Amino acid sequence: MKSGLDNTPTIDSQVHAYERDHPARRWVGKLHGPAEVTGDDMVAAMDAVGVDGAILVSPWTMYRYDASYAIEVFARHPGRFGLVKPFDHSQPSVAEDVAEWAREPGAVGARVVLMDPATAPSADDAGLNAILAAAGACGLPVNVMCWGRLDLFAELAANHPNTQLVLDHLGLSQPFEPPAPKEPFGDLSAVVSLAAFDNVAIKISGACTLSIQPFPYLDLWAPLHKIFTAFGFERCLWGTDWTRAIEILTYKQGVDAFRRSDQLSESERAALMGGSLMGIYNFSPSTGATQ
Repeated sequence: MKSGLDNTPTIDSQVHAYERDHPARRWVGKLHGPAEVTGDDMVAAMDAVGVDGAILVSPWTMYRYDASYAIEVFARHPGRFGLVKPFDHSQPSVAEDVAEWAREPGAVGARVVLMDPATAPSADDAGLNAILAAAGACGLPVNVMCWGRLDLFAELAANHPNTQLVLDHLGLSQPFEPPAPKEPFGDLSAVVSLAAFDNVAIKISGACTLSIQPFPYLDLWAPLHKIFTAFGFERCLWGTDWTRAIEILTYKQGVDAFRRSDQLSESERAALMGGSLMGIYNFSPSTGATQ
């Protein structure tokens, strides 16, 4: 199902797929959600609500830096997914690892997870900077998960102006189960300030989990419009963060909250729900990742 004008496809900026924990591919940790969401399951969920494609982010919580299952899903469902893999900044070979990933069929981005202020590296960390420099050289956007570390994100954006950065999940701490935080947009001013960096895009992903109201989550629109105004729709990418959000809403609700809303013009909806993502990630679900 198209998201707006000119037959723009609907593309989810972040979904996950994973097998049950088994000896051949052990989980490192447990992600909120079902015991298993295979690639087939994820495609069925997308088909049921008319989502044409998605960025499939290999789940760091379960698989850390092993993207082998995401690669299998891509091969089984050609043209439906672009792939994003997390990288370990502590590995001496990380720059070469990024360059190798850029050559993988389906690869459209890299990811770094910097959530914990106690363990996240500083902005001058050699490995972290190697990831961003190598990704910039390869033309890979770097997805940054950094709840509570927007200061670090700002330094990285300033230090790597030629690398496309994508701020995960609005840059805001999001719940894994009800209720929503009492002040879900408490860091909104810091998020909006990041729009000053031309190389920063923002995922409007998992946003519905921040609502204190039931579907269609009308309380989200005032803060979201501040983000849209600051970044422009060309740098805003709708997404569900499926399946992390499954204990709070259905996949259909995560789609329809934006697809059916009267808060967006048709051109804005087309950009937000697919058009802008195609430019940022160089990905189209009609052809798969372009190499």
